[in-house]
Amino acid sequence: MRHIANIFQFLIGFFLGILILAGGTTAAAYVFFTKMSANPPKPIFAEEKHENTAATQPQQPTVAESSSPDSSDDRQVQEGQQDELPPGAYKARVTWSEGLSLRSEPGREAERVGGVGYNAELIVLQDSIDKQWQKVRLSDGTQEGWVKAGNVEKIAD
Repeated sequence: MRHIANIFQFLIGFFLGILILAGGTTAAAYVFFTKMSANPPKPIFAEEKHENTAATQPQQPTVAESSSPDSSDDRQVQEGQQDELPPGAYKARVTWSEGLSLRSEPGREAERVGGVGYNAELIVLQDSIDKQWQKVRLSDGTQEGWVKAGNVEKIAD
């Protein structure tokens, strides 16, 4: 009888050890996969930063309040220049669903100077020598930079 009790005690200990090992492994895998499946934080592009800071900063004087009479003429000239495209340039739309980073130079290691959201309109000014990067200007004319080629599509005029 004592021999049967020892075998029974061994079997219970063995199965209990297996259950604890399997439960610990399952818990560790669950924690690992939940951390890996979380989405990264959404990038904040330059346009979004300007919207957030505009609410906290005092407003700039409007054209009517400006002390310089030539400033309204300058703005009209700038607006007119934005409508005219440089030779070889064309309007395009961002097709990359995450948006694009604007870089100071063509290359992944170049400094990030801003960003463009998905479906945003911009002007492609030129391609890099290796055709891997495109120099672009935002459609409002406030910023220029380089984006990875293939992430925009030409808009038919």
